[in-house]
Amino acid sequence: MIEVHDLRKAYGDNVAVDGVSFSVNAGETFGLLGPNGAGKSTTIHMLVGGLRADGGRVVVAGREDPTRSASRQKIGIAPQASALYDDLTGRENLRFFARLYRIRGAKLRNRVAWSLDFVGLADRAEDYVRTYSGGMKRRLNIAAAVVADPSVVLLDEPTVGVDPQSRNHMFANIEQLKQAGKTILYTTHYMEEAQRLCDRVAIMDHGRILQLDTVDGLIQRFGGASVVEVELTPGHSAPSSLRGAHKLSVEETNGQGASLRIDTREPDDAIAQLVAAHTRFRSVRIHRPDLESVFLNLTGRRLRD
Repeated sequence: MIEVHDLRKAYGDNVAVDGVSFSVNAGETFGLLGPNGAGKSTTIHMLVGGLRADGGRVVVAGREDPTRSASRQKIGIAPQASALYDDLTGRENLRFFARLYRIRGAKLRNRVAWSLDFVGLADRAEDYVRTYSGGMKRRLNIAAAVVADPSVVLLDEPTVGVDPQSRNHMFANIEQLKQAGKTILYTTHYMEEAQRLCDRVAIMDHGRILQLDTVDGLIQRFGGASVVEVELTPGHSAPSSLRGAHKLSVEETNGQGASLRIDTREPDDAIAQLVAAHTRFRSVRIHRPDLESVFLNLTGRRLRD
């Protein structure tokens, strides 16, 4: 549904997108995960023809030239910067965007009503957008992206600066779009969002794709070990079996029992060994690797804000 081959874009000496290639299957939610400045938004703008690439090839819904109207008819986009008109109402904004897709008459009325209801703004449809909160504007931005019922939906950092309620509503919207068979390209620098929503994730930084896989695949390959933290009851120590099978560090706590840190790829096995050795403990915490672990292991630093 989306194919990107060796895509490139530079602004003078600043290379924003440096040979990016990936594909998105029909009905898939695909994430571009990376810090601000990684090249995610530039990639999105080239996919819709807002920017001309310096090199490479883009195919969206079977059409190669995203600058042509026939190609854009298949795409809905919620850009990172709001595309809304503050001096129009919510309904007027959606009517305007729907008419750009040549939607008229009863279909126009139905699609606008559906989109307002979809993002939970039907009760604010006649209010000017300038009176909306930041979260409401973000939700209306998504409504504008789907009002024409496109087969491909591009969501560029849709939850930046929104409140938790709006964010959860938007997650539900995206999951509904996925259930309806939409192909979704989702850019974010929030790792928990990519982990929750995306079938596959490409980790991007400095204009390049570092790795691409399913979330579970990335964590399995690059996430590293789990950490098991155990507080032992006084008089108990780590069984010898742990020392040979896992990386173990012990901290004594002045007669209050020792604390264990176990770095392992088999946390359940480590706990089973404690139980089998009749080791008594007050608490156990397991910290499993996630996408943040993957990013740190690939780049050696945290995501930039």
